[in-house]
Amino acid sequence: MKIYTRTGDKGQTSLIYGKRVSKTDPLVDAYGTCDEANSAIGLGLSHLHQEFFDGKDDLMAAFHQIQTVLFHVGAELATPEGKEVKWKLEKPEIERLEQWIDRYDAELPPLKNFILPGGHPAAAGLHYARTVVRRAERAALLVGDHVNPDVLAYLNRLSDFLFVAARYVNMRLGRSEDVLHAE
Repeated sequence: MKIYTRTGDKGQTSLIYGKRVSKTDPLVDAYGTCDEANSAIGLGLSHLHQEFFDGKDDLMAAFHQIQTVLFHVGAELATPEGKEVKWKLEKPEIERLEQWIDRYDAELPPLKNFILPGGHPAAAGLHYARTVVRRAERAALLVGDHVNPDVLAYLNRLSDFLFVAARYVNMRLGRSEDVLHAE
């Protein structure tokens, strides 16, 4: 299979089922931003390969599941209105995120102030991924009412998970959080 097709050279791309749309279509923005978020997560995680800490394997397994689901969320967003979605996001995936948020947050010191994104490069990458997920959520909202509400809830919850995961990574790797001080 060739990587290039030349079919997008004039600003059009194909959705699932072959429908051609402009690359500026809100659907393309939404699924493209999910792809960007997935890549940002991968970049953040790449900084953990040489690190060792209790709970790392479980965290990496959670992120493998998240990246797989996020890929499917993008595919769902790339499905034109009125067409069958081959893999539809459902509430158990949202509930799984909530369980992970609760699990990792329980190990963290209570949050008393706003924190600035940063710390270990992996945590900084996860903070960056969180902002991309927030943008994906906004892009999905612009698509319209036919977007699966569970997609919107998943993206919302995923940004929360990324925040907690970034804090967890910093804690496990002994990096302090940079607290925002009111001046």
